Amino acid sequence: MSFLPLNTLLRLNYAQPPPPPPPTISSHASFSKGADALHRRRCTPFHFRCQSMNSGKIGKDEPEVKYEEKMEEVRNFLYQIQEDDLQVLHVINAIQHLGIDHHFQDQIGSILQRQYNKFGILFRDNKELFETSILFRLLRQDGYHIPSDVFTKFINDKGKFKEELSKDIKGLMALHEASHLSIQGEDILDEAEKFSRNSLITNMACLDDRKAIIVQSTLQNPYHKSFSRLKAKTFIENMRFENEWEASLVNLATMDYGITQSLQQEEIFQVLQWWKGLGLMNELAKKQQLKWYIWTFALPDPSRSKERVEITKLISLVYLIDNIIDVYATFDQTIQFLDAICRWEISVAEGLPNYMKRCLVVLFDTTNDISNFIFNKYGWNSIDHLKKAWKSLCGAYITEAKWFATGNCPTADEYLKIGIITTGVPMALIASFLVLGHDASNGTTDIEEMITSVGAILRLLDDLDATQGEKQDGNDASYVEYYVKENHGVSLSDGKQRVINMVSEQWKLLNKQCLSPTPIPTSFRKACLNVARMVPMMYNYS
Repeated sequence: MSFLPLNTLLRLNYAQPPPPPPPTISSHASFSKGADALHRRRCTPFHFRCQSMNSGKIGKDEPEVKYEEKMEEVRNFLYQIQEDDLQVLHVINAIQHLGIDHHFQDQIGSILQRQYNKFGILFRDNKELFETSILFRLLRQDGYHIPSDVFTKFINDKGKFKEELSKDIKGLMALHEASHLSIQGEDILDEAEKFSRNSLITNMACLDDRKAIIVQSTLQNPYHKSFSRLKAKTFIENMRFENEWEASLVNLATMDYGITQSLQQEEIFQVLQWWKGLGLMNELAKKQQLKWYIWTFALPDPSRSKERVEITKLISLVYLIDNIIDVYATFDQTIQFLDAICRWEISVAEGLPNYMKRCLVVLFDTTNDISNFIFNKYGWNSIDHLKKAWKSLCGAYITEAKWFATGNCPTADEYLKIGIITTGVPMALIASFLVLGHDASNGTTDIEEMITSVGAILRLLDDLDATQGEKQDGNDASYVEYYVKENHGVSLSDGKQRVINMVSEQWKLLNKQCLSPTPIPTSFRKACLNVARMVPMMYNYS
């Protein structure tokens, strides 16, 4: 399967006729085309156009019909094997790595609930490292607080993982994946991460190219901390088909990619049309419309198309404000501009350049439009929550502007506290919480810790090596810089290692916040995790 590079999505010709329909495989009854056929064509370029979900078209074309048939085929297969404790784990694992698990969430959730109800027996009976590790990861990932001591049976008298496990490549990869679901205080999972990493690296030279690529991908981009849809290509190209159901899942993933691609094209087109109608300087966008939109991949549900477009608009405004105050505005203009947003009053902008006034009008109108969308869909008014989020963001921008203007250096912790807010993550995630239909009438305090962790991951990784991110023309600072200045005798390397450790701790906090029981809605937890997973990809860290 060939994936279309993201940066080509903006250059698509929407008037072109649809390509030929995809190759099809068998019905559920036999999976008769099998693994070999998929092996031969899995790298064949594939995409097809489907009608928009909102197009009002009567009837369905052939690709859509075959896609729905394949979806039903996989649902039936999951139903048939739900009592096969080991095979069903393999299938769910493959579905997740192919990035299509959101289509089967209810069914997967029911299967994992049954697994959890008998997890004591399953972990007692499973003697293999792979089986224990994958069951632990899938249950933890779904919010079940499985104790990490299920791995003690693999520990020797010295408190280390048994040496005979160091050659079990499949088990080591599963253990490594499981270790990234750790929370604070789980030393055995910290040891699991080190043992699995070191053992896999040691074995790399003995592996064939295909397996070496899979191992390297696991080490660099563990499933829990990566965006699965963007890893699916590597997973497919290097997997070895041993069962016909694997071929069928890959066929479905290929179809799903084509439909998702078509929907993304439509959504990007809507964003571009919106931007063209705003009357703002193109220089302010810095050709970043695709970047604004890609962040909304954190909401993968196909039915959330309108929500993705609305959140893209809001994200674009965060980028625009940051660009204005960092590159174009003087200090006095910055304070006046941000004060107008905090007061939500256009008259405060009197005397500012016209492009700034126009940006304020767009911000107010867009925010009101999003509030109206939420009201029309869910029946409650969210404007005060959105205004509060904007005020918090702009207040943090003002603090940073004063630091730079006066030359007063904050402490590393002071910088990080404000820097988390100026990432725009709190603004975007609070808006996402509201757009997803979650009532914030009693406040949003339950989600604040999770939002803070995501914002900290973005800020710290962005600061880790600013030269790898997008270099701006204005004032830039970093946590590493302030930490080294604040702690005499600490090297730049020490500062970077501290940031790496802090990111790891924030992931542990995120993992804990996702465990049941929690008042945080599942859809929002997944959105937060997806944003954190996308940070390395968006800022091009290896």
